[in-house]
Amino acid sequence: NIFLTFILAPVAFIVRSMSNEVKRIDILINKTREEIAKDYVSKNEFERSFERMMDAIDRIDAKLDRLATRD
Repeated sequence: NIFLTFILAPVAFIVRSMSNEVKRIDILINKTREEIAKDYVSKNEFERSFERMMDAIDRIDAKLDRLATRD
């Protein structure tokens, strides 16, 4: 009985410690995922920004064309 106690107690302690460490790492991974998601732009936001940029370039191009045809 004493032999089993000296073997099972450390094993139980190690398993408990590893379980707590896995939970801690899981929480850290979830927080990291949330923080990374803040840094990136969604596809819809990118498309809207790209469309606005292309519209601005088209307006500049039209103005340049008008200037070129006036001369």
